[in-house]
Amino acid sequence: MMDKTVKRGTRTGFTTGACSAAAARAAVLGLLNGRVPETVECLLPNGQRVSFAVNDGACDLHQAHAMVIKDAGDDPDCTDKAHLTADVRVRPELQGQVLLLGGEGVGTVTMPGLGLAVGGPAINPVPRQNIEDNVREVGAALLDEVGLEVTISVPQGLEMARKTLNARLGILGGISILGTTGIVKPYSTAAYRASVVQGVQVAGTTGAGMVVLTTGGRTEKFVMEQLPELPQACFVQMGDFLRYALDAAVKAKLPQVVIGGMVGKLTKIAQGETITHAGRAEVDTGLLADLCAGIGVPPEVCEDIRNAETARYASERVEALGLVLEFHQALAEKVVQTVLGRYPGRFRLTVLVCDFDGRKLAEAQG
Repeated sequence: MMDKTVKRGTRTGFTTGACSAAAARAAVLGLLNGRVPETVECLLPNGQRVSFAVNDGACDLHQAHAMVIKDAGDDPDCTDKAHLTADVRVRPELQGQVLLLGGEGVGTVTMPGLGLAVGGPAINPVPRQNIEDNVREVGAALLDEVGLEVTISVPQGLEMARKTLNARLGILGGISILGTTGIVKPYSTAAYRASVVQGVQVAGTTGAGMVVLTTGGRTEKFVMEQLPELPQACFVQMGDFLRYALDAAVKAKLPQVVIGGMVGKLTKIAQGETITHAGRAEVDTGLLADLCAGIGVPPEVCEDIRNAETARYASERVEALGLVLEFHQALAEKVVQTVLGRYPGRFRLTVLVCDFDGRKLAEAQG
């Protein structure tokens, strides 16, 4: 699966979503061939194809079972070694359909604000699509005649979930199936922090006088589309390490910094957090409620936002009111105010905000 010779501290791993997709693909191959393979090549959301070891393979004419053990690489992830399990069942009455269900150890969504259906499994949109893509890629012949029901489960999921904020977010009974690229980068390690600093230093050598900091792959793609004239070396995925990235920008005497992000991480930056990892601090929904009040959101909606647990909930509520652009503009301006308050006179700052589909929502400068 991975090169074991990579220096410890930088070794990447795979997301729960990628492992679930690999297990589902292996189970479908079992239905097709009468035997679940011992290894399976899986298509990741980022377009890579990676081989995974498959465990516990079993099948008959109507159902198949496969399991992939997650390797998180050097990221200290509580889901490392989780058994991502897929049970695929033939559903003759659902010709051409792929029905995705959550089984044991996969959380159930009980609150809005996550972009997932309340009452449904906590399988995020990108891994959901990736699972279906893998099932359809190898199961096309089957789907011409029948439907396939895919149940993802994680036997240790309930115990693992106790080490996360899932319950606070209204995800009960297990972990979430996550991942936007399929790859886990060791964002939480000293090695990754060092790579962020090095990336900013390299940006300082390009002559562009600018570094563009993003929280991950989706936001980097967004800002690259917004700033196509910049050299690629100007773009640095800082992950959760805003403070290290900005300190490096100051040291490199870069006159311009751009931060690209979405509502969750930007809220943490706006509230003054310089390490934005989910486990370090909760989102200040009171701050979001105050921003909403400033753009004319009704007091009762502001109170709902204040009592919520996620930034995305605020975004969904203001979108329903037709104030999504105003909300994100106010958030971007607050980020500028907070960051420049910490680094007065050190650089010019632009904040670019996108939605979860990569569409531009706001821009603020200071």
